Amino acid sequence: MIDNSAPDYPRHRHILAMAWPVVVAGVSTPLLGLVDTAVIGQTRPASALGAIAIGSLALTFMYWAFGFLRMSTTGFVAQAQGAGNSLEVRTASLRAIALGGALGIAICALQVPIAAVALPLLGASGDLSELAGTYIVIRIWAAPATLMLYAVSGMFIGLGQTRLLLKTQLLLNGLNIVLDVLLAGVLDMGVRGIAIGTLIAEWAAAIWGLWLAYRLLQKHHSDSGPLLPWHALRHRSAWRDTMTANGNIMIRTLALLAGMVWFTRQGALLGEVTLAANHVLIGFVSFCAFFMDGVAFSTESLVGAAKGSRDLPKFDRIVRRSSEIALVLGLLLAAILYLAGDWLIRLITDIPSVVIAAEAMLPLTAGYIALSIAAFQLDGIFIGTTRTREMRNAAIISASLFSASSAVLIGPWGQTGLWISMLVWTSLRGITLLIYLPALRRDVPIARS
Repeated sequence: MIDNSAPDYPRHRHILAMAWPVVVAGVSTPLLGLVDTAVIGQTRPASALGAIAIGSLALTFMYWAFGFLRMSTTGFVAQAQGAGNSLEVRTASLRAIALGGALGIAICALQVPIAAVALPLLGASGDLSELAGTYIVIRIWAAPATLMLYAVSGMFIGLGQTRLLLKTQLLLNGLNIVLDVLLAGVLDMGVRGIAIGTLIAEWAAAIWGLWLAYRLLQKHHSDSGPLLPWHALRHRSAWRDTMTANGNIMIRTLALLAGMVWFTRQGALLGEVTLAANHVLIGFVSFCAFFMDGVAFSTESLVGAAKGSRDLPKFDRIVRRSSEIALVLGLLLAAILYLAGDWLIRLITDIPSVVIAAEAMLPLTAGYIALSIAAFQLDGIFIGTTRTREMRNAAIISASLFSASSAVLIGPWGQTGLWISMLVWTSLRGITLLIYLPALRRDVPIARS
């Protein structure tokens, strides 16, 4: 049993104990994308691979816009837990789950205009647009499940229950992989099979996650209030604080999404081969990102609890030690991709033109991972303390300068210029958040124990 009240808590091993389940869960998520890419890349032409890239990115971008359901829930739940307020833990969790379900239903109702806007925005046309549209129309029916699961994941992380997150993600991604291989590979259903497999897996994982959440809330029910405090959802002040934080995170996420849409669109305008190559490389980036998220998510939970318990010395230890772990892990991942990237690309696709285009960008992709360490780690600190205004500002500034730099660099250098701009983008995110960090620390309440 870990003693959270020990004067030197948390040590590096405590952070790693919380991080490794998130890392394992994270590995399975981009692995799913790589399996999908491999199944389509080995059996279908480049247009089908591009359709998966466009369709999955369109939905991912949309869901990312609602990432506040995960992030703000983590911060509010962790702070309530640190303050010993079990009623607020349950209220914040229930509020987020209810909001996620309602937003998911709205997305299903608006699926036609969503597809009509997303596909041209990402540069899809002709057969590519038709295939991507088929993928979106099938998968979008999982929107309520996906968004409720965001809220449930935020609760798990906020309470430091990362092993429950691992169980849920392994069910989601493991079932998804099996269904995608069966439907798209064995039964040769192609893009439609990938979409159906994902739809089934997302609903199964949401039902499982909600059951685990219910049992966890039972365990943390230490007050005289009802287990599911529906009456507390009527408190306008709590909703106001929640929606303010959510609004800032949503703007922040939309700014990041706008940058990724720009990146994807520019790749599509450079041709199907470039689009497919970027899809492979972004798959590697996503794989590495979930490793770094393991440390960042642990940081969110720990700094949130430290703020809730008004323990500034603990806050400082968490920031320092988690950042040390993040630095070592990020540099290791960048080195592995740089050294083994050629082999990994050929493992994913055997299309010669795509292989050549992806290999040419490997050094810049590895550089992107190394430079993104600061942005990932600082995001964790700001999410856990629900300092969302600063996150919003940093995202807007960095995304704006990314689009401006890419507009200048793509002309003379093409794909290389686009990836150099990506390095500029992630560096600026980290620098801007670092500038805000001293002010965040000064606002952490102090209660000497």
